[in-house]
Amino acid sequence: MRYLRSPAYAHLAAPVAPNRATPNPVRMQRSEQASKCKDIWSNNWSSSIKKKRYSEDYYLQIVGKLHNCTWNRRPQEYTKFRAELASCCDAVHNFIASQNNTPLGSNMTYEVDNKKTIHITEDIFRMLPESQPLDFPFKHCAVVGNGGILKSSNCGAEIDKSDFVFRCNLPPTSGSVSQDVGNKTNLVTVNPSIIAQKYNKLNGQKATFLENIANYGEAFLLLPAFSFRSNTAASFKVHHTLKEFSAKQKAIFFYPRYLKSLAQFWRTKGVKAYRLSSGFMITSAAVELCENVKLYGFWPFSKNIAGIPISHHYYDNQLPKPGFHAMPKEYNQILQLHGRGILKLQFGKCLTE
Repeated sequence: MRYLRSPAYAHLAAPVAPNRATPNPVRMQRSEQASKCKDIWSNNWSSSIKKKRYSEDYYLQIVGKLHNCTWNRRPQEYTKFRAELASCCDAVHNFIASQNNTPLGSNMTYEVDNKKTIHITEDIFRMLPESQPLDFPFKHCAVVGNGGILKSSNCGAEIDKSDFVFRCNLPPTSGSVSQDVGNKTNLVTVNPSIIAQKYNKLNGQKATFLENIANYGEAFLLLPAFSFRSNTAASFKVHHTLKEFSAKQKAIFFYPRYLKSLAQFWRTKGVKAYRLSSGFMITSAAVELCENVKLYGFWPFSKNIAGIPISHHYYDNQLPKPGFHAMPKEYNQILQLHGRGILKLQFGKCLTE
């Protein structure tokens, strides 16, 4: 059984002003719904003081009720939280390793293997963009996770309308799944373990790799080259392969100091994992780089709101390594951001026109 901490769900719905004239049934219904949402929040909060953890079933019951609550963007909350993130992590300048933040000849410290360094030679320096390569700020961003909740969601068209689409770990987007997950990709993270396991470290598998990533168009492939020393060679090989075959995609690398600062930031809020998940890293950066952020496919449960079992990913049921990421605690933080009106989390199916 997986457990989650209770999320803070303040400001789920704006109070409806009373109508001094003839009572309006629609307004009364909205007012009643807003009151119910506040009651759900109040009861959930008071319970969390007594009880630190909930079963998945109990938690799904709460999320199911909150699913019907009106979400409102809160500009002041967004600005406040964005400033908090910027003061610690500064994604605007430090999200990606660049020639601006990584001097030629310097020794860069790895994010996780922090007792090890890598010397920034001229060859490595030339791999880096001169400055941050993303043309932010973006108006509307979609951060697409890989949760099984995306199956039959019909969210593809809505995702593709976003100005910038983030994805994680080279997920499939072509064929029948596109109706649910969309095709558009502007940035996709790449776990080096995928390069090792699926493409044999690009030894004799370059053509297959290039064929598969062609679906991402001119997207950036974001790799953690400087997180572990074991990631470096595979990440660099992706860069060289894309250049060798003049691929449309470009390889870029997480700036390790940004990821380290981000981990420290979330640790103060209770997310004490061995390492943050890619989706959580991208979500955090998106809040700084985008004016409006909507999350799809973020769902750490084994079933949907209706209680129907779902796969872990929309394309397979491979579970993450236990203890590596703090997924429940990450999801709790995402729910809090949703409740505060900082970002919006899609719980289930998207409305189709």
